Order: sequence, then C-alpha cells, then structure tokens
Amino acid sequence: MAFFRSRWAAIRRHPALAAITVAFVVLWVIFGALIGFLPGSVLMAALALLIWWVVLEVVARRRARAGRAAPTREGRTAVVAGVAVVLVGFGLMQAVPYGRDHSNPPVTGEPTWHDEATRTLMVRACFQCHSSEVSYPWYAGIAPTSWAVQRHIDEARGKVNYSQFATDPGDADETIEVIRDGSMPPAYFTRFGNNATANLTDEEKAQLIAGLEQTPGMSEDDPGEQGG
Repeated sequence: MAFFRSRWAAIRRHPALAAITVAFVVLWVIFGALIGFLPGSVLMAALALLIWWVVLEVVARRRARAGRAAPTREGRTAVVAGVAVVLVGFGLMQAVPYGRDHSNPPVTGEPTWHDEATRTLMVRACFQCHSSEVSYPWYAGIAPTSWAVQRHIDEARGKVNYSQFATDPGDADETIEVIRDGSMPPAYFTRFGNNATANLTDEEKAQLIAGLEQTPGMSEDDPGEQGG
C-alpha cells in the first residue's frame, strides 16, 4: 500500500502531468478498440503504467537517500521515465515474432461460385481475411498493429477460409447470415479509410447474397454443402 500511497502523492503534486498521462492512456485504449484490439491495448496500457510507476519509485527512493527532490525535478523525471518506457516498450514489441510471418497457407479449392460477379464481390468483402490470398498492408509490419491484423486473420481463417473450402468448409454455411446482418465485414476493418472496397453498397450486398444463395455450401438451408 505504501507504493500506491507514494504514487498517489506524486500525482497530486503534478496534476497536469497526471492529466496528460490519463489522456494518453485513454486515447491508446480507444485506438485499440477502433482497430479491434481492445483487450491487448488495455493490457499494454496497464503494463506500461505499472513499469512507469516502478521506475518513479526507484528514482524517488534513491533521491530520498540523497535529500528531498524538488517537485519540478520529480516532474521532469516522471516525463523522462514515461518517454523511456514508451520508446523501450515500442522497441521490444518489434522483437515479438507474432504477426511477422506474412505467408499465406495453400489454396486447396474455392466454392463453386454462382458466377464471376459473386466471386468478385466476395473477394472485395471477405478475402482479405477469410482466404489464402491475403495482401498484408504496410502497417501489418509494425507492432502492435501487426498483432491485431494477424489476430483478426487467424480468427477469420479459423471460422472459414474460402481458399480451402474444398477440404475444410468451416462455417461457410453462415456466410449469407453474417453478410445480411451486417456483422461482416466488421466495422473496424474499414475504419480510417482502410479496405474501402469492402464497403459494399446495398445493391451490391443484395447481388452478393443472391449469388451466394445459388452457391453450394453458403447457406445453412443448403443440403448440398461441398467439402468434407
């Protein structure tokens, strides 16, 4: 408890610094939510704050042995420690291998699409995650966004990989349902202008659903599902 009391006392002595820190953490968490990586962003923010507090505590104890530090110096130390934690943490993130391997699994066979227009619309709306033909964006090479991108792709392929439909149809029979209810593609997928071609118009969505209804294996009501 003494640790938290000392940090709370430091926060009360530097309200402006505390406000900036809180704002930064909140913005970071909001950014994580916007890219569909909320749990990870919350965890990283909490870890960064904990490390920052520990650094400040170590510095405060060392200075206490040498005499009471001036509040301005304490605030300067807090800023330097915060910047150092962010920079070091960002550097360590880049060393994590997850999200670095941008290779695609083999293509074993797509569904027998109703027509070429149906496939074209599916490629636009779904293939960037649900296929073996993913073209990774530039930010997929920079952690932590690379982690978010890879996590989304891994989860998407775990549901259904249309490039491997012939050997494993997965949840392809839910395709029409998730397109119709608007849960696919997810909102974060097209935020900030990314993957703009995945935003289908109402007419295109209706055309895609009509084509999928004539594509074997794309509906739970279809007895002629392929694969297996």
